[in-house]
Amino acid sequence: MIARPQDELLSIGVFAARARLSPKALRLYDRLGLLEPAHVDEVSGYRYYREDQIEQARTVALLRRLDMPLADIAGMVRLDGERAARSLDVYWAGIEERFAEQRTLAHYLRGRLSGRNAELYATFEVKTVDVPRTHVLSETRHVVAGELPSWIGSSAERLEKAAERCGGMPGPHFVVYHAEVTEESDGPAESCVPVADAEAARAWAAGQGRSSDAKVRLEPAQRLVYTRITKAQVGYPQIIAAYDAVEAWAAERGLTVTGPCREVYFADWESSGPEDEVCDVALPVAVG
Repeated sequence: MIARPQDELLSIGVFAARARLSPKALRLYDRLGLLEPAHVDEVSGYRYYREDQIEQARTVALLRRLDMPLADIAGMVRLDGERAARSLDVYWAGIEERFAEQRTLAHYLRGRLSGRNAELYATFEVKTVDVPRTHVLSETRHVVAGELPSWIGSSAERLEKAAERCGGMPGPHFVVYHAEVTEESDGPAESCVPVADAEAARAWAAGQGRSSDAKVRLEPAQRLVYTRITKAQVGYPQIIAAYDAVEAWAAERGLTVTGPCREVYFADWESSGPEDEVCDVALPVAVG
């Protein structure tokens, strides 16, 4: 670091007061590369700063008030103005998404703790829909709840790309739960994509080799009881409230459940906000 005359620089104490930071914080920021001193005395080790570094110091402090991790701040302060602003937008969008999920979870827990489950279920609009039979390209995996988001996204991407080579997708991606998936129970779950050309899909699946569990099967025509939920409601365990509401609605009407529960993802996940509807939570029931 190039030495500068000390009378042009601010001592760490003066700079800390001007930047509204503690000397301890400035030493930490120096170690992490967030804000390096303009000059360090080789003999005493004292740190000195330029006055034009005050704005950067205050920016770092403000970003910390957003609970931004120091590692993320270190990357952001190296960007120019527009790229730094876009990076902040991405970070804050993630915060808002997590907050929406937590708010939804708190609403679910409030209903459970108060014993007013019926009131909670009433917030979901439950409907029925008849779906035609279709061939699906699928893969099955044993996963616990924490692994679901990553696996659902990656499996959907793989299967949808394959379906495009097999005549296209006549319906949205959906996930069937053949057994309970929780933090302790690992399913299995089956990721499914409807395909227009079943023979082409079988050929594709056969060409994936032994390491792949991709297969083609016929999904029967059936009636689904479902409720539509937002992206924030999809996370576990708050999604359980939607399943409970669908089950309670079916039971009240004497409907017989004929198969495993499922989630139908009809919207683009990446471009959807936390309050956007993205998924139907559904149960197949007997007709008539």
